This record gives sequence, structure tokens and C-alpha cells, in this order.
Amino acid sequence: MPSSLPDDLVGAFQIEGEPVRGRLARLGPAIDEILTGHDYPESVANLLGEACALAALVGSNLKFDGRLILQAQGSGPVRFVVADYDTSGGLRGYCRYDGAAVEQAAQGFQRPGARSLLGEGVFAMTVDQGPDMDRYQGVTPIEGETLALCAEQYFAQSEQTPTRIRLAVGQADEGEGVRWRAGGVLIQHIAADDARGSTQEAWIRTQALFETLGEDELIDPRLASDTLLWRLFHEDGVRVFGSKPLRAFCRCSQHRIENVLKSFPPEDRVDMVEADGKIRVTCEYCSRVYAVEPTSLDEAA
Repeated sequence: MPSSLPDDLVGAFQIEGEPVRGRLARLGPAIDEILTGHDYPESVANLLGEACALAALVGSNLKFDGRLILQAQGSGPVRFVVADYDTSGGLRGYCRYDGAAVEQAAQGFQRPGARSLLGEGVFAMTVDQGPDMDRYQGVTPIEGETLALCAEQYFAQSEQTPTRIRLAVGQADEGEGVRWRAGGVLIQHIAADDARGSTQEAWIRTQALFETLGEDELIDPRLASDTLLWRLFHEDGVRVFGSKPLRAFCRCSQHRIENVLKSFPPEDRVDMVEADGKIRVTCEYCSRVYAVEPTSLDEAA
């Protein structure tokens, strides 16, 4: 086996001699930065952590420079969750929610899942290949209690690719205080062809092994990624390929914020000015606050 994948990396793997490929993501400091940037209730933080891990798993398979935007929205306590992955490894995300409704939904549950939090709605993945290319988006209804089940349904309907996904989010004390961690693993069935013949039996066997994976293993800071994969698939062997780094990264900037403000009519901007004479805008993703002089908008207009 190759050396282990440390935190904040996503890597691909292949089951030796079997028609199954997969990807494994382990998130430490990156997901902790994303989640602690907001004072989310635990269940909401968990949902966003799952979304970020899932975006890394799916987005890391893009073969071009671009972005994968994963989002779900519904009529439940969490109105909107989005995770944004770019192929340089940048990852960001946020949730829009009703705090009182989330608290109510959590009563009687140890940790309400995606369906309980989002309610009736849609799950979507959008591929952005840059300004010169059209975006591609696939949309499916929210089905299943977890984002993993939503994504499995998406792959079955949109890409006709049998897919299994396991996601986990939690907190662990690694000696420097309690911090958020997240992990995810995705396996996919490679279709049969004339050379392989039927591959269904191998897929059934691999799924049985996959079912033995515990959420605690995915976020255990003491468990190396190669050890985790070896535990699952040692009977057949597993080959790990190149990994990609992940990091918390927001694309907001003073310039972007000013351009957004310029799109408002001057009379609307007057209402945004605070007592000290500045306009303040908070980025929904990273919670950074930008202070803008109204006169700078007029001079550049």
C-alpha cells in the first residue's frame, strides 16, 4: 500500500481486479475553518460538513479547470445548503436556516438528517467550466434522510451509474481542543463490457464490504486513509492513486463586493450607509465583513 493520505486531501482508488473505482476524502483544518466561521447549530453544521465532503468527492473527478456547486433547498428548517469546490482544491459552503425551526426539528432526534432539515425540495449539482462555457446542472428531488442517499439517487437518475456514498461529520480532540472533522467515501460500479463480461457479482460483494464502514472510522484522526481502505478491501487489494489537496478558500474580495454594490441604484445604496458613514457587507460563506466608502462607488461608476 502507498503512504497514507493526511487530512485535507481527496484521493482516488481502484479495487484490484474488480470493476469498482472510488474516491476518499478526509477533512480536518479545512472543514473546521468552514464550520466555525458561523455559529451553526450542531445539526446544521453536520449538514454543511456532509455537503462539503460530498462536493470534494464528486468535484475531484472533474477533468478540467472549473467548479462543482452542490446545493439542496427545500421547505424545511434549513432553506438552503451549498458547497462550492474548485479544481484548485478550494472549498467553501454555507447554510441558510431558521434557528427556531431547526431547534424544533431536533427534538426527539439525536441528529436530524437532510430530509428532516430540508423537507420537500431539490438536490442539484452544477458544473461550471468557466465564463466561456455553458453550465451543466442535474437536479433530482430530495429523497432519503441523508445527503449521501440524495447523491446516490442523483447518480442513478442523471448518470445511470450505480454509486454508493458514505459521509461522516463530527468533532474530535486531537490535543489542541475540540475541532470539526469530516470524511467521505464514494464507490462506483464500472459497467460490464465484452472484455469483462458480467460484473454484477463483484459489485454486490464490494457493496457488502462497504456496508461495514463505520462513520467513526471516516473521522478518526488516528486512522490513516490507506489503513481504512485496507480494512475494507484487503481481500481483493486496493490501489490508491494521486491525491489532491483541499483547503478552505472563499472567492470574496473587496473588489467583488464593491462591484456588487455598484449594481444597486444610488438611492438604494444611501439606505445601506451606517452611522459611521460606511456600507458594511458580510460574506455569507466566510463571514468576513467588508467596509466600503460610498464615495468610492461613485468615483468608480
